Amino acid sequence: GVLSEAVPWAYHNSRFTKVFEAHAIFFATRLTKTDVADTPRIDWRTVGEIIKRCKDRIDPDHTLRYDGLVRIGIDDTSYKKGHKYLTVIVDHDTSEVVWCHKGHGKEVLRLFFEELTKDQRASIKLVSADGARWIAEVCDEYLEDYDRCIDRYHVTSWCIEALDELRKEVWRDIKSKEKEAPKRDRGRPLKGVEVTRSSDYQKPFKYSLGKNPDHLTENQKATLLLIEKKHPRLYRAYLIKESLRAVFDSEDPESSLKAWLNWASHSKLRPIVELSKKIRKHKEAILATCHHRLSNARIEAINNKIKVIIRKAYGFRNIDNLLAMIMITCSDLYKQIMPAYRLDPYAL
Repeated sequence: GVLSEAVPWAYHNSRFTKVFEAHAIFFATRLTKTDVADTPRIDWRTVGEIIKRCKDRIDPDHTLRYDGLVRIGIDDTSYKKGHKYLTVIVDHDTSEVVWCHKGHGKEVLRLFFEELTKDQRASIKLVSADGARWIAEVCDEYLEDYDRCIDRYHVTSWCIEALDELRKEVWRDIKSKEKEAPKRDRGRPLKGVEVTRSSDYQKPFKYSLGKNPDHLTENQKATLLLIEKKHPRLYRAYLIKESLRAVFDSEDPESSLKAWLNWASHSKLRPIVELSKKIRKHKEAILATCHHRLSNARIEAINNKIKVIIRKAYGFRNIDNLLAMIMITCSDLYKQIMPAYRLDPYAL
């Protein structure tokens, strides 16, 4: 009959040699789908199978990555049209992905915490995330002594959204006043008669209000001076936004945040007042961020890297191959493959 014999230059259930598979993985981490398929002259589906097989071989027990977790970041990112998401968990100390799974929400995040032992859960002390309620509820369910942190990027983005909403309100008020105002006669207006024109409100207002002061161009600085002169409500909201950014750099963030909440809640600017309620709700998480200086920048960078992986492959039809590719590229698994290949290809 047919016999299966083990050979030193190929893996079981593989139609390729170890060196060929190492070449395919090396190309897949650097080139696009077309180049990867054309260079070794194999189909892209075959490349995905090689990646999945390699990941399973060098990472037979993925739970070992959960040992020693102290500071983790949790976020979700889209990988396909139609609200298809991935939940990604990153170790802040190593800047590597420790867990990735299809979908997002409470049930998906519970799968990660169910894989952890009691000691592994107890070792987690800091969790950085956005203000999603489902993340906070699951973390409170499985973790006991920990601090949840919301980094300054998400908090500032909330403030910019409120500022943009106020900007739209100002624009609508100007347009409504123009419609209600009586039409003036032909010719130039009389001396001393003020004419309200929507041309005073410019499109670049959005970019000047949202940018950090140290990143403004000369034209945007001039636009801010125009806003200060003709639209005091907008300029006051801009100052409130900058004051919130300064809380994260303050030596006494608790007092600074308390003063900001008092200012924002009494500003009589509806979007800013609503923002103050949201900030007050997440006050403890914001103060924990200021105290521990923990940022979600690492996991946002990982999300961008995942987008590049998906874009290079023109999308993945097999989600398991995508998850394997993410783990190889964004964790220490890649370090286990390529050094051995460079030194001795047959050692793989």
